[in-house]
Amino acid sequence: MPTIVDLPELIAGLPAERRARFERIFRVDRVIGECRVPEPMRPWVESQFGSVAAVERQDVVRVTNLVTFDGALFNPLRRWRPVMLDEPAHAQLPASHSPAEDLFASPLESTTEDVFGRVRGEHCITASNVARWEGQCAVLIFDEPDPLAFTRAHLRDYFRASLEWARRAHRHDPQARYFVWMWNGGPKGGASIPHAHAQMGLGRGMHYAKVEMLRRAALAYRAQHGANYFDDLLAAHDDVGLGLCAGRLRGFVYLAANRPKDTWIYGHALDDDLADALHDVLRALIARMDMRAFDVGVLMPPLFPLPPSTGSGGEREASAEDWSGFPVIARIGDRGAPEMRSSDIGAIDLYAHNAISIDPFEVRRLLMDDD
Repeated sequence: MPTIVDLPELIAGLPAERRARFERIFRVDRVIGECRVPEPMRPWVESQFGSVAAVERQDVVRVTNLVTFDGALFNPLRRWRPVMLDEPAHAQLPASHSPAEDLFASPLESTTEDVFGRVRGEHCITASNVARWEGQCAVLIFDEPDPLAFTRAHLRDYFRASLEWARRAHRHDPQARYFVWMWNGGPKGGASIPHAHAQMGLGRGMHYAKVEMLRRAALAYRAQHGANYFDDLLAAHDDVGLGLCAGRLRGFVYLAANRPKDTWIYGHALDDDLADALHDVLRALIARMDMRAFDVGVLMPPLFPLPPSTGSGGEREASAEDWSGFPVIARIGDRGAPEMRSSDIGAIDLYAHNAISIDPFEVRRLLMDDD
């Protein structure tokens, strides 16, 4: 069973054409980090990390995406580093959580409403975002308050209700057409209210910065190599054993991860196939890798066409955007143990290269339930 440490050998063993494809997307550097453990520290090191030798000589693998300049520093030993913990938090909702304290328990009375009304699904309802981050932005409140208690039927309904909200928002503001869907799974995942909910926005003018950056990087790749970046990205992960199937869709565990367990799923729309694939990946990560706090983002080309042009420069620029070959992408990342006091993100992640403590090959094996 390969590990991230074996990545350079896996690349070297590829046929020439596949190796060239991999290496035009990724640069991989493996280095050895050495230190000395003083005698009084040895019992603690052995207890914490398994052996002194494992600490005194460590392999670190740095992966850089040369197209988007995402980057990850992998050292699975870091998962055993000491952290400060609060009392175990096996449930996402605080023990004191009660309907009276839950702002989302009665959304018709305790949440704001979009001027074009609410969308009611079978398992969810929309609310207008009371502290706005976009002109058109909403909260999708799940009837089930526990972010870990979801089914395929739930996710299908969440996507359907979200699309209906987007249609209504677009009718209200025809210039708003760039859609994003996000789910912060629990407080450790970034949710300000523990009751499970997703957020969505419909922007004007141009897509959100990270989506637009990805589009432009893919266009530059196509211009340089005459190939679809997203197809090649999937193929490169397949070549080293990190591709996966999720329901009717394909995806991979991303080598230039921004969070542990960074998993991508390629879809065609915000539809039942994507909902089912997302459900299966999330359920596997929760059941097999004890993921209890997570983030999900769904990125896609503009959801609606431009309205009839008024001749403004922004509209002309938007009409020239090339989104061909850009899939709908669901992306999942683990945010760490809810009881961990420290943040899972530090200065190195924000300003340099992401430090990742989970081996992506282990993630892929468990997602696909390999022996």
